[in-house]
Amino acid sequence: MTISRADCAALDEQDPLRDFRDEFVLPEGVVYLVGNSLGAPPKGAAARVARTVEREWGHDLVGGWNAAGWWEQPLRAGDRIAPLIGAGPGEVVAGNTTSIAIFQTVAAAVRLRPGRRVIVADLTDFPTDGYIVQNLAEVFGHEVRDIGDIGNIGNIGDTGALEALDQDVAVVLLSEVNYRTGARLDVGRVTAAAHAAGALMVWDLCHSAGAYQVDVSAADFAVGCTYKYLNGGPGAPAFLYVNPRHHGSARNVLSGWYAHAEPFAFEPGFRPADGVRRFGVSTPHVLSFAGLDAALDIWDRVDLAAVRAKSVALTSLFIELVESSGAPGLRLATPRDPAERGSQVSFHHADGYPVMRALIDRGVHGDFRAPDILRFGFAPLYLRYVDVFDAAATFAEVLHRGLWDAPRYRSRLTVT
Repeated sequence: MTISRADCAALDEQDPLRDFRDEFVLPEGVVYLVGNSLGAPPKGAAARVARTVEREWGHDLVGGWNAAGWWEQPLRAGDRIAPLIGAGPGEVVAGNTTSIAIFQTVAAAVRLRPGRRVIVADLTDFPTDGYIVQNLAEVFGHEVRDIGDIGNIGNIGDTGALEALDQDVAVVLLSEVNYRTGARLDVGRVTAAAHAAGALMVWDLCHSAGAYQVDVSAADFAVGCTYKYLNGGPGAPAFLYVNPRHHGSARNVLSGWYAHAEPFAFEPGFRPADGVRRFGVSTPHVLSFAGLDAALDIWDRVDLAAVRAKSVALTSLFIELVESSGAPGLRLATPRDPAERGSQVSFHHADGYPVMRALIDRGVHGDFRAPDILRFGFAPLYLRYVDVFDAAATFAEVLHRGLWDAPRYRSRLTVT
């Protein structure tokens, strides 16, 4: 069956999420398929940041810590993020970066499992995860066990990786969705396997939070960023989840003043705060939280089941349209089964970088990941079915006509 643009327009009319598009800033003539890297800005973000600068900082000055509630931002934002990842109140703290949160959670986990000397991770996944755990292992005298490339499948058990979880394993760190391929792991199944081996489980949710329903309530720790599907803005605060069963025993290796039981007592020794605040580190980044708050005003009203349903529909449509076009040189990198993928579609192409540059020049914004991955992220709150149709048509044209094969497209930009 041939799918027309009119068919896609009809789907847009029936879309229960269609009105959310009007709450985002989207340039004319652009199909934005990079929500898995940096989400589009909410229209309310500029006013929220301006209010923080002009009214709170500009009028209240240092009094903004009390009058504007700046001090409580990490816990307040954490409670708003919690329902998006299957957590409860008082279980999530926001602030700092994902890399810092990975160091904190993995370090806390290995200290909760003394005598076990192995950290299991997929070193082919997003580099910062691997870099952090390799350095952490050196500091703590541990070993990192690489379970291999699980990014091309959705079922971790097929790799034999679960057999790596022996009695030496202290902690397992994995991403729910692979950043290159969009392959999605079964959080419940992998967490249960880690626990069966006596290990603790840390999940990286950077490519899943805001893309569909996430449930890490059985895991020990989780981390994630807020600038991708959650639309918090470049450099927006990361978040960190700690299961309540660890609130009294887990130790934050980065014992900054925000995590102190009484920060304004200015004691020379560290006493950890109760609950998840002990995993705060430093002074809240107030301006970054302002942008995130504007995004969370939208997410407070979102039905995540509807987001997932539309994500499946958009990604399936894109795969069907691109493959039916017969565009040369492409090989699907993303699982075909919707249950095994996040909200991303990736294709291999030997000349992926210049192809992506040519697409961006024609208004279709995706991104490239070495060595040969063309990535397209689908943010259901602001993407339309007609956008997917137009993107696939442009993709096919660029490949069929060889429009990518020009010297200006082969020159690498700093950020790809």
